[in-house]
Amino acid sequence: METEFDITLDSKDMYCFSMYHAYTGSQGIVSILIAVLCFFVSVKTRGSVEITYTILYAVFGVVILLYLPISLYLHSKRQIMASEVLRRPLHYRVDSDGIHTSQEDEAGDLPWDQVYKMISTRHNVLIYSTRINAFIIPKGQIEREYGVLCQIAGEHLPKYRFKVK
Repeated sequence: METEFDITLDSKDMYCFSMYHAYTGSQGIVSILIAVLCFFVSVKTRGSVEITYTILYAVFGVVILLYLPISLYLHSKRQIMASEVLRRPLHYRVDSDGIHTSQEDEAGDLPWDQVYKMISTRHNVLIYSTRINAFIIPKGQIEREYGVLCQIAGEHLPKYRFKVK
């Protein structure tokens, strides 16, 4: 069994990957906790300190909460705009040997035993080759091939490395 498809990434796909990666890691969790702490301090100190401090705590909470998504969005835009390779279509062939990619004259193979993990999010399928590097496959571009991709991967990856909904 095998499937083939072409993927063209855009800044939205890169942003969705960056948001998933950031908010499932320590950076996103810590930023949310700090923002919640700022909001808590703002509510707790209301009336016992000057109103300026209460407002300042709330503003810090909003800034901390919005900083990461905005910076990831801008970084994703810049990354796609700056890289000709990311803007060009990437051809995938997935079979029992692994994941084979090609783009113009370049080609690469990722055998199943070297796949770190495969995750399905709402927008993307992420096939990690290391803890932080992944092939980003937008679900909207592989609607028909999604089931076959999951079936092939499910047969070759251990359950703990295969998190697909």
